[in-house]
Amino acid sequence: MRAALVGVDFGKGDFTASLEELVLLSKSAGAEPAATIVGRRASPDAALFVGSGKADEIASVIHDLQLDIVIFNHALSPAQQRNLERHLKTRVVDRTSLILDIFAQRAQSHEGKVQVELAQLQHLATRLIRGWTHLERQKGGIGLRGPGETQLETDRRLLGERVKALRAKLGKLQRQHATQRRARGRNNTFSVSLVGYTNAGKSTLFNYLTKAQVYAADQLFATLDTTSRRIYLGEAGNIVLSDTVGFIRELPHQLVAAFRATLEETIHADLLLHVVDAASPSRMEQIDQVNAVLKEIGADHIPQILVWNKIDAAGMEPAVERDEYDKIRRVFISAQTGAGVDLLRQAVAEYAETNNSAPSDSKQTDESTNVRI
Repeated sequence: MRAALVGVDFGKGDFTASLEELVLLSKSAGAEPAATIVGRRASPDAALFVGSGKADEIASVIHDLQLDIVIFNHALSPAQQRNLERHLKTRVVDRTSLILDIFAQRAQSHEGKVQVELAQLQHLATRLIRGWTHLERQKGGIGLRGPGETQLETDRRLLGERVKALRAKLGKLQRQHATQRRARGRNNTFSVSLVGYTNAGKSTLFNYLTKAQVYAADQLFATLDTTSRRIYLGEAGNIVLSDTVGFIRELPHQLVAAFRATLEETIHADLLLHVVDAASPSRMEQIDQVNAVLKEIGADHIPQILVWNKIDAAGMEPAVERDEYDKIRRVFISAQTGAGVDLLRQAVAEYAETNNSAPSDSKQTDESTNVRI
C-alpha cells in the first residue's frame, strides 16, 4: 500500500524527528511511504486541517503517483477526517488510527488483543457515521434492530455492548494482576519495571538481564505484553523485573486507558529503570514524553534510574552518575554488547538493599523460575 505522509509544523517540538517517526510508524503498519508533504501553519484549519490550498496539493500528488492512502502525522477530528476523504477521494488515516493499527497487528496475548480492540472501538465511537454492524453479520444480524431504530443507532448500541463486554474482561484481568502483586508483596519481593520510549532497547536489556527470549527487534512497538521474570541480585536477594510496552509522543489516550491493566506493573513498581536511546538526537524530548505518560497513569512518583542505552552507537563509555546525595541517577550501558550492564546490576542491587525489607532467606530460589545474574 503506497502512502502519502503529511506533516504540519506548528512550531512546537522537534518537527523533523516527529516526521521521521511517522515514516517508521507507516512502515511498521505495512505501508510504503511514496511521498512526504509538509507545511507550516500557526494553527490547524477547522475544516481540512491543512487548509484548502495544501489539500489541493496533496490531491495532486495522490493523482500523479497513484497513491492508496494518506497518513497524517497528527490527530484529526472526525469532521476533518471526513472532509479530507471527500476532498482527496482516498482513505485518510491520522496518527492515532495508525498507532492503533500497529498495536492490533502486534498484539499476541489474549489480554493484549482485548486491550487493543477496546482502544479501537473507543476511537471508532467518535467517528461512527455508518455501518459497524458488518462486523456482526457473520454471527447473524436478523432481529438485532428494534422497531423504528435507525442503522446508526443500532451500530452505536452494538458498539456500546461490545465495549462493555471488553471492559468487563479487562476488569477481571486487573483483579488477577492485583492478586499476583499481593502475593509478591507478602513475599517482600522488590519490583522493578523497565519503561522508556519505543525502540529504546528495553526488551534487549530485559533479555540480557534475565536470559529470557522476549521478542526484541529494531522496530516500533515490538513489545505490547508485559513480561515478568524473577532474578537474583546477590545480597539484595530476589527481585521481579518487568518489561513493558514502549511509549511514544502523542500516544493515543484510548491506548493509555485500555492498556492500564498492562501498565499496572509500572504503577505498582518499587523502582523504574527508564531506558533512554543515548544515540537519538531527540533523547531529551523522548524522556519528557515518557515522563508525561507516567504522570498520566499515576506512576510519576515512583523513583527512577535513567539507563542511557546504546552507548556503543553514541560514542559513550560505561559509567555511573550519582547526585549530591550519592544516589545513583544515571547508568550508561549497551544492552546489545553488555557494556556497563554489570554497573546497572550493582545500581539496582544497591537500591534494592537500601529500600527493600525482604527476609534473608529470600535468596533461596527455585531455579526453574529464577535467573541468577
